[in-house]
This record gives sequence, structure tokens and C-alpha cells, in this order.
Amino acid sequence: MLESAATSFASIVMVGIGFGIAGYGYHHYYKTLVLRKMTIAFEPGDPVLELAAMSRSVPKHIAGNALDPHFEHPAGKGSGSESSDADGDNLDYTDTDTDNDNDDDAGDDGRGHYWIRRPEQELVNGIVSGLTIGHYHLFIGEKGTGKSSMQLDAMAQIDAEGVAMFDAHADLEIFRIRLGKALNYEFNEDYIGGYFSERGPRETTALLDIERALNKLEKVAVNRRNATRPGVRRRPLVIIVNQMHLIRDDEDGRDLIELLQQRAEQWAASGLVTMVFNSDDYWVYERFKQLAARLEVHSIQDLSRHQAMETLKRYRWRHFGERVSDDLASDIYERVGGRLTFLNRVVRSMDMLWTCRRIMEAEKMWFLGQCWILGGDMDDDVMDQQKWAAAAMVLAQALVDKEAEEWESKKQEAAEASEAAKAQGSKKTNAALSQPSGAPHRTWLPSVSLHEAQQIQTRADFIREMDRRNLFTIDSHAQVRASSVPMQWALREICEMPGFRDHLDATVQRISDIESLGRTRELVAKDLVLGGHYELSSGKKDGGGNSGSGSKTEVHFRGWSPHERPSRDPPEPGSGKTT
Repeated sequence: MLESAATSFASIVMVGIGFGIAGYGYHHYYKTLVLRKMTIAFEPGDPVLELAAMSRSVPKHIAGNALDPHFEHPAGKGSGSESSDADGDNLDYTDTDTDNDNDDDAGDDGRGHYWIRRPEQELVNGIVSGLTIGHYHLFIGEKGTGKSSMQLDAMAQIDAEGVAMFDAHADLEIFRIRLGKALNYEFNEDYIGGYFSERGPRETTALLDIERALNKLEKVAVNRRNATRPGVRRRPLVIIVNQMHLIRDDEDGRDLIELLQQRAEQWAASGLVTMVFNSDDYWVYERFKQLAARLEVHSIQDLSRHQAMETLKRYRWRHFGERVSDDLASDIYERVGGRLTFLNRVVRSMDMLWTCRRIMEAEKMWFLGQCWILGGDMDDDVMDQQKWAAAAMVLAQALVDKEAEEWESKKQEAAEASEAAKAQGSKKTNAALSQPSGAPHRTWLPSVSLHEAQQIQTRADFIREMDRRNLFTIDSHAQVRASSVPMQWALREICEMPGFRDHLDATVQRISDIESLGRTRELVAKDLVLGGHYELSSGKKDGGGNSGSGSKTEVHFRGWSPHERPSRDPPEPGSGKTT
């Protein structure tokens, strides 16, 4: 028995020691494996670039013959985004077209590249390639202005080496999954040791998982820097978080933004990681501004007139083989501006002007559906919504009036300049009327400052929600304007409707009347004896529940008997009595 017990005990001890050594070794191996997998995520190549390359493809037969000036493009046979050969089979696509050349390349003639290089591209290239360090960046601009496209182009130039990009989401669990996918991190969900341990409180929330993922990322960045050979430039890792405005403006969302900003501040100071955030809404900038020390804000606006016209010409020739005239391109720019998302829809259409009208009407219907006013006959149940709608219409009217005033001022200045030129004997053109002199190369839209917009609306909480719904936009300089050129056209059309001002005034008056009725209280005095009175007093109570000092009003009600009731007849002339 003793021998058997000793043998069994020795076997158990050896097995326990073996399991302990194996578990300890696996634990350290797993931690090393996690760092190795995350390091692989920053090697050249990224799934985001593959998806972007597919979206920018063009038919091979068009790309191969577009440089031939005698080539007849099969325009009218398809939409331009997908073509078929004589047998009906889909043709292959190529994605060899990039916009790395300058816009003024000799001999290009608008046939080589259909994307225009934006002036901000050099800045984005420096950030994504790791040449710009010491700061983290926030790109603000309306949807469709090309923020993500510029970053994808910069990633393509370095084959996404050292760069990871993902989209934010309102749900923290989905945000956690997307962050893990971008970093190639499983959040210890594939850890075998979890079968032998209980789930602890540290694994209960998505925010804690995000913190742990950022801790691993910091270790990867440190190892990457230590592995860099002496004399070689140490490039930081780059994390791009797209669509930050999708995060909810609630307690969880603010905690997430605070967590990301704290890491961005630390990593920017040390040069380990450069974080880049993209947002369409102004409230994200307000949250960053409170704790920002190394933040750089970049406002991405629409293309200028020249850039938009060149983009339209190149893209149209690339897909349809059609040479667009300057007058047509200028007309399209006046209708939809330099917004890339609108230009993309226009150039892919067979009838570009019809598509422009569709875009303008869609913006108008969106604005009317969100905030149309109901007039003086509206029911009091919709007052809260009508407050919001009336505030939007009042701001729209103010922007339209300001546009008219500035336009008249510009015409007067142009007329004075023309008269001065005639007096000097030189000929001047009125081309200056197309754009204000203060912003000759940008889409001109009337704007007011944020505090002025709040004063116009008499509310401070409406304008940010309107920014989220793309009715108005707030740029990084706290200037409020219409969200786009088609939206400004929609505001102008709405405010020029017959009887609109009276309709707006009636709505505002009806809202005021309903609020006045809500603040009015009716008192009914009953069962008063002859000569009785009510005593009305108002005051505040102190902490002990005692009434504090306040005003007191005594209201006396007098009564008359039927024989003592005063006469309702008017006094006789000359009697000296008054009623």
C-alpha cells in the first residue's frame, strides 16, 4: 500500500508539474502569438485597399483605347460602369488608373486620369506615410467631400504598410469587433486557458476589451520601434478611424471618445502611433476640443470650380468617350457644386442635367420632409416638432436673405469696377460675379457664425441635430451654412414660394400662442359669502420646510344684493358720475 501510494503520488506530482509547465509555456506562447498576429496586420497589403480598387475599376477596352483621339466610345449602350462585348459576356476591368500625375501634364488632354489631385493630398500623404509625427488629426467635412478617398490614395502609395483603417459604429460591441478585425486581434476569445477559468468582471464590457486591444497595440508599436535599425527613420503606426460621427452622443459614446483621445495624446507625444479621425459632424470636434493638446483639425471642403470641371471632363471621357464643353461643365457646377459624391452620380448618368435636377429635387424633398411648417392652423400636439421645424425655416430664411444681400453687394462692386475701367479706357469682364472675391476658388455659400445661428433660432440645441441630419453644416471654424450647393438651391426655392413668409410668421405666432396658453392658469372662485375674500401669497421654502419671505396679495371679492346692484345704464350727461 505504501509503495502504491508513493507511486501514485509521484505520478500525480509529475503530471501536475507537467500540466503547470505546459500551461505556463502556452500562456507565454499565446501572448507572443497575439503580438505577432497584430504585427502582421501592419504589413503591406490591406483588405480596404482591395475593395477600393474594385470600386475604381474601368473597362479594359476603354482604358486601352482612351488615348486614341479617333476612338469612338460606345456611349449610349450602357451606364458606363459595366459594359458587355459582342457576345454579351461582361468585360474584364482594370484598376491601373491612379491620380499620381499632376493636373497640368502635357499631352494628357483629359484622357489619362479622371480623378483630380486635391491640394490636401500632400498633407494626407505625409500623415499616412508617417512623415508627420507629434500630432493626431481630425478631418471634418460634409459627407462625399473625399476625406476617406484621399486617405485610401495615400495608403495605396505605401501599400498600407504600417496603416490600419476601420469604420466606427454606434454599438460598442460592433466597434470592438471592427477594431479587432483591423488589428488582427481576437480579444483572447481563442485562448484555450479560458476553458479552465471563470469569466471575471474585467471581461464584461466592450470598452474594457477596446482598452486591452489598445494596450496590445502599444506593445506592438514599441517592439516595432526597438526593432528598427540605427540610422533608419522610425515611422509611427497609423490608425484611421472613419465615420466618428456615427458614435452616439451619450455617456457610452463620450467615454469611448475620451478613451481614444487619451491614447492619441500619449502616442502622439511619444511618436509611437498617429491616430486619424474622420467626422461629418461638428459635435465630435467639440468633444475633442475639451481635452485637445496635440490635435490638428483639417477642414475638407468641396472642389473648386476649376478642379470640379476638370474632374467632370476626365471622368466623362473615361467612361463615355464624351468631350464635355466648358459651358456645360460650368452649368453642372452651378447646380451641384464641387461635391464628389454628386459629381460621381452626374458623370455616370446618360443625361447629366437631368441627374442634376434629380439631385436638387431630392435635397428639397428631404428638407421639406424633415422640417416643413404647418401654419397657423396646426394642432397643439405637434408643437415640439414644429418648434424644431420653425427654427430650421427661420435659419434658412436668414441664409437666403444674406445670400441676396451679398449678391447685390457684389454686383454693385462689379458695376463700380466696370465704370472705373471704362473711365481708364480698358475693358473688364463681369466674371467676378461668379464667385465672391473673398473665396474665388471655392463653392460660395452664405454662412453665419454658430452663435449667430443660435440667436436666429432662439435655441442653442437645435443646430447640432440639424447638422447630423445634413440640413445645415457646421465647419471647423464654427460657421453654419447649407450642407451643399443643391441644399442651398432648395432653401432658395422654398423661401421664394408664394406666401412663404406669411406662412412662417403664422406658424411662429401659433407656437407663441400655444406656449402662452400653456403658461396661463385659470382660477375659479366658488362659494364666496357676501364680503368674503381670498388671500393669495407666493414664496419659497427654506431647507427646514419653513416658508421664506415672499410677496402676498389679498384679493377681496365684493357682492351685492339684487336691490343694491349698480345700474348698467350709462350716467346722465352733466351728473358727474362715472361707471
